[in-house]
Amino acid sequence: MRAGWGGRWQRLDAALCLPLCVTVALMGAVCIEVLCLLLWAAEPTQLPLALHLPLLLFLLANVLGNMGLFLTTNPSIKGVMLSEGAVGQGWEYCYTCQSHVPPRCHHCYTCNVCMLRRDHHCVLLGQCVGYHNYRYFLCLLLHGWVALLYASLLNADIFMALLHEGVTLHSIVLLLMPWLMLLMGQVSTSTFVCAFMADTCVVSFLFCSGFLFLHVLLILRGQTTREWFGESRCYDLGWRRNLQEALGDRWHLVWLCPLLASPLPGNGVAFESRAPHTEPSAKPVIF
Repeated sequence: MRAGWGGRWQRLDAALCLPLCVTVALMGAVCIEVLCLLLWAAEPTQLPLALHLPLLLFLLANVLGNMGLFLTTNPSIKGVMLSEGAVGQGWEYCYTCQSHVPPRCHHCYTCNVCMLRRDHHCVLLGQCVGYHNYRYFLCLLLHGWVALLYASLLNADIFMALLHEGVTLHSIVLLLMPWLMLLMGQVSTSTFVCAFMADTCVVSFLFCSGFLFLHVLLILRGQTTREWFGESRCYDLGWRRNLQEALGDRWHLVWLCPLLASPLPGNGVAFESRAPHTEPSAKPVIF
């Protein structure tokens, strides 16, 4: 269920394009900064560039590949045959889409359509995370986390250089608020760029770490974010089955390449639950 680039971009307005453009710009800036550190700031004691390049290419290919497939894979109900005969078995009616929708399907008011197994709307990428693109979202989080950790470690020398005079008020403000120091004329443009990019890598790494931890926990519990807030675990089939339901039959290999085929076992409409939903039986009356 992949929509073409033309159809995808036609429905994007400026409010959705702007966060995506900012995200892509920051990714490009981090990549350029990492290359500059490796080419011009590397010390003889560090690993040679020949060992860094394979890791960089692997991470970059996975990040860009999973991002592209995440954006072009449509998780909505458009083009999905929804059986009216199943209405009443956990289905609801969406008045905006004017259609009955299956369980775990919810309307996104940003995308203006119902999403199968909707998790949340990713503001940074301007796309909903749903049944058909959850694999690419999780793999993007994982490889992005590794890439940001790698970039943060490379920027450790910059932090040490900024703190070479000790932990002073000037160095603390420079690390926490480089924009303020630049506006006050306390630092040069090159120092500001180094401090800003180092801060961006660290803050992005912490942000990505929180999201990755949350979604790894959710996928192991067979939950969506909405179900986690509602404390519902009726679709928890065990960690192995949960991984297979979300990532496909080859869940243990999808981390290697976004183009690796891993068919999902279901259709996004019907889900196997841990226990059938039955009404609680009446307790016997003891006279």
